[in-house]
Amino acid sequence: MQDMDDPILTIEERAAINAGRWFSSLSSSLRHDILRCTYVERFRDGDLIAARGEPPMEWVACAKGAVRVSSTSISGKQITLTYVEPGIWFGDVAIFDGDRRTHDAYAHGDTTILCVSIADFRKILATHAELYEALLRLHARRIRHLFGLVEDLNTLPLRARLAKQLLHLARSYGMPTLSNNVEVRIGLHLAQEELAQLLGASRQRVNQELKTMEREDAIRIETAGLVVRSTKALLRISETDLE
Repeated sequence: MQDMDDPILTIEERAAINAGRWFSSLSSSLRHDILRCTYVERFRDGDLIAARGEPPMEWVACAKGAVRVSSTSISGKQITLTYVEPGIWFGDVAIFDGDRRTHDAYAHGDTTILCVSIADFRKILATHAELYEALLRLHARRIRHLFGLVEDLNTLPLRARLAKQLLHLARSYGMPTLSNNVEVRIGLHLAQEELAQLLGASRQRVNQELKTMEREDAIRIETAGLVVRSTKALLRISETDLE
C-alpha cells in the first residue's frame, strides 16, 4: 500500500507525468526545471484538494487516480465538469488572471498530485519563454474542447453524448480485459449518478441508455465498472445520432 506521506513519486506516477501529451512536448531543460521545483501531495477518495473561492496556491498535475472538478448549483445539485486524468496539468488559469478558483477539486480514488508553488511557477516562466507559448497551446486546446462540449450539449441527444463520453473515458482510462483483448475496461470507476452529473442528465435516463447499449453489445455493465465491448458500435451510435 502506498504511504500517503511519501514525498516521492512512484515509478508509475513519474511515468504518468512524463507520458502526458502536453508535458512530453516540452524541451528537456524545461521539463527538468519544472520537476525539480515540484512537491507531492496524496489524497484519499473524496478528499477536497481545492475549494471554489480560494486563492490559487500552486500549479498542479495529476500523477495518479483522478481529480473531479465540480461545482454546486444554487439548488444544491452537484455538477461535474470533468475528471482530470494522470499526466494532465491544471490550475494555471487562476494564477494568470489573479482571481480565485472557480470550481471545487476532489480526489476520485486514491489520488496523487504534483505541485509547483506560484513563486516557482513565475520563476520558471521568467527563465523559459518557451513555457508561455506552450501554455497558450494548452489553453487553445482546452477552449476547443469546451466549444465541442457546448455544441454537443445543444445539438446532440443524450444517447450520442453518452456514447462519446464512454469513448473518451475508454481512451483516457482504458485497459484490456483479461478474457478478451478487443474489449476495453474503463479503469475510472464511476457510479451511474457520477456519470449522469458529468453529462448533465438524470441517473434514470443514463441508466436506460446504458442498458440499451448493453443490449446492442456495445458495452457490458459489471459491478467492477463498465467494459466497452465495441468501440465501433459506440462510434456508430454517436455518429448515427448526429443525423
